[in-house]
Amino acid sequence: MRTLACLIVCWCVPSVVGAEEAKRPNVLFIAVDDLRPALGCMGDPHAKTPNLDALAARGTVFDRAYCQQAVCSPSRSSLLTGRRPDTTRVYDLVTHFRKALPDVVTLPQHFKNHGYHVQGVGKIYHGGYNDAPSWSVPWEGTKGRNFGPEGLKRLAALKEKAKAAGEDVSRVRGLPYEAPDVADETLNDGWTANRAIEILKERKGKKEPFFLAIGFLKPHLPFVAPKKYWDRYDASKLPVAESANPPKGAPSYAPQLGGELRAYDGIPKKGPIDRDTARKLVHGYYAATSFMDAQLGRVLDALKAEGLADNTIVIVWGDHGWHLGDHGIWCKHTNYEKATRAALLIHRPGQKAAGKRTQALVEFVDIYPTLAEVAGLPAPKGAEGHSFAPLLDDPARPWKRGAISQYPRGGGKDIGPLMGYALRTTRYRYVEWRKRGDGTVVARELYDHDTDPNESTNLANDPAHKERIAQLAAQLAEGWKGNLPPKK
Repeated sequence: MRTLACLIVCWCVPSVVGAEEAKRPNVLFIAVDDLRPALGCMGDPHAKTPNLDALAARGTVFDRAYCQQAVCSPSRSSLLTGRRPDTTRVYDLVTHFRKALPDVVTLPQHFKNHGYHVQGVGKIYHGGYNDAPSWSVPWEGTKGRNFGPEGLKRLAALKEKAKAAGEDVSRVRGLPYEAPDVADETLNDGWTANRAIEILKERKGKKEPFFLAIGFLKPHLPFVAPKKYWDRYDASKLPVAESANPPKGAPSYAPQLGGELRAYDGIPKKGPIDRDTARKLVHGYYAATSFMDAQLGRVLDALKAEGLADNTIVIVWGDHGWHLGDHGIWCKHTNYEKATRAALLIHRPGQKAAGKRTQALVEFVDIYPTLAEVAGLPAPKGAEGHSFAPLLDDPARPWKRGAISQYPRGGGKDIGPLMGYALRTTRYRYVEWRKRGDGTVVARELYDHDTDPNESTNLANDPAHKERIAQLAAQLAEGWKGNLPPKK
């Protein structure tokens, strides 16, 4: 599922020191599906995201945050367990992390075990999958419409057509975008915001601290948002990728063809996507982002109105990035920058670095230990990340040497199944494609972000970079433990 792709974390601590029970902060944990760093506060000149921008102005912006695998379930499983995909064994959308880790204590479960009321609404774990031990009360899935009136009519017609042809109706996706003239509350994320506001009102005045997880669906496909959010943008001024070619010299299996998008009505099953359609998709993505921003703003306004903001940790994160036609790639499902990079913003009233940005490399798997530390809870056992809480007050301090992501691929009959491991340093993206069986490296990628920020040319086969390849290969071989921040 660019996450967050986009990631935002907000920490608020009480200003008055009282009893230990009173000092424990609440947690507002907000997940955003398919959110790349297309936010005004992260330098996007087109994005209309006033609520996230306002949050960023009071906090710290993390410009280099990376997910562990650029697709919804593996990324969320990694973040919520504090374990990397090779430990959770979740590489797809159907495997539950408790198959490999039956006794793992999840992030929300950790808070529940330490006296928090833990509640979830919307998409937290992937889709309809749930994890009952994580919650104090049953998790509530997303309700409401995913389409407007015309979209629903078209979806019904497509399902009837598929049924008549004997096809799998469950695979029908409908329109890829829609701008219905409806109230926010008509659509899924509007409902989720309403329910979250109700829960906040219920928690006001409770002695027990709360951990409330909220999952917004947009800007995930289909790009459906009320017309007023589409109207915020001049489509002619939105960026449309110029190059539809994969990175020069990249292995054929490194990119992907956007199968998720091509399942929607009106999108060609193969071949290039025409420029007019591409512009409409870009417009839809930005409109859906603005719609989500508005719902998030309503929740944050309610938090303040109920008198809870001064003692609440708020975390908003996108589960991975998203390709918008760059190199002809749509959706996520790659090891490239656009898919693995997520936005992260953190606000804590009174923090020394309020309104600052950091270039420190951080990973989604770091969020669990970070939240535990900031909330004053014990560090989670077995976590494969590192708390970045010190960066809140010192965003310029030396930090991780590298961030590691991965993605599985089929290498064809001659090679077999592969796992691509990507190392992102401050300057380079280095990728090794290894056989799933014996770990043999069958291909490499190297991109220099100082000279090629769009990752247009793979330098791995250039003899001039032989020494650099060897250095980065050794660094990747050290794993996450070898890339931790220096001890201060």
